[in-house]
Amino acid sequence: MLELSFNDPDKLVSVAHALSTRSRIDILQLLQVSKLNIIEIAEALNLPISTVANHIKVLEAASLINTEMLPASRGAMKLCSRNYDDIHIVLDEMKHASERATNIYEVQMPIGHYSDCEVTPTCGMASAEGMILKEDDPASFFHPEHVEAQIIWLREGYLEYLLPMNIPFGATIESLELSMEMCSEVPTYNNDWPSDISVWVNGIKIGMWTSPGDLGDRRGKLNPDWWYDGSTQYGILKTWLVDQVRTTLDKEKISDISLHDLDLGDKPKLRLRIGIDPEASHQGGMNLFGSQFGDHGQHIVMRVKYSLNSDVEVTKDGK
Repeated sequence: MLELSFNDPDKLVSVAHALSTRSRIDILQLLQVSKLNIIEIAEALNLPISTVANHIKVLEAASLINTEMLPASRGAMKLCSRNYDDIHIVLDEMKHASERATNIYEVQMPIGHYSDCEVTPTCGMASAEGMILKEDDPASFFHPEHVEAQIIWLREGYLEYLLPMNIPFGATIESLELSMEMCSEVPTYNNDWPSDISVWVNGIKIGMWTSPGDLGDRRGKLNPDWWYDGSTQYGILKTWLVDQVRTTLDKEKISDISLHDLDLGDKPKLRLRIGIDPEASHQGGMNLFGSQFGDHGQHIVMRVKYSLNSDVEVTKDGK
């Protein structure tokens, strides 16, 4: 669900503009069922391809849809998918905040704040101001300056994060959602460079996504001016969700791993690992994007949906 409020008026205006045209509403409705490319959308709506392409740009800028460049018989095609099923506009932010605090817990973890790692060149990281330490030197990943990273890349290995679980004691967790922007890794870039990127929670592999490539055919929307062309530019926003019965990736089932398997319980932290499984078929590395690189302007985001039993009391610190 996408929540909008007066606290972020630019985002509110962007989404309102994207929804102001009937054709863009029709596109979102089409994407409810399956992913489609621009030609398929144009044929379904009987619109010129150029018109649909412009509508897609507006919807993508508002983060209402996600697009992937995939190989086609001639060149590449842009595959479109919808990011949200619900859009909620909050007019009374104070009232909503008090209600939301009882059932949604969210943490945004900067990508540089990993607690452990294992990396193999090509590897490195950069902040919004410049490169951090020495490139292709795994030892640099343990330097304190790594917390400033806004883009991190590695050819093999993983990054591991400890995320706080400040959930009221005794609450029932209904779902765990994890989202991040990522792509493959190769020197310079190669849009056709598949990589199997996996996610683990508390040591359990919840699923794997095959990135189509190391994406650099255009500049990332948020990249700082100093970042050079001819290198990795942006990733694809991916969202894993674990509930009581399964795990989905962008709303499509990828495994039978459920919350029961993750042993979350009443524990103070969650251990998240993102990386390349040594047994994966496509050993294509990984780029991970922070809020100031790429296209999506976010850190690693964790959302925990939970419910409270009638005898659970919530205090000001969430306990």
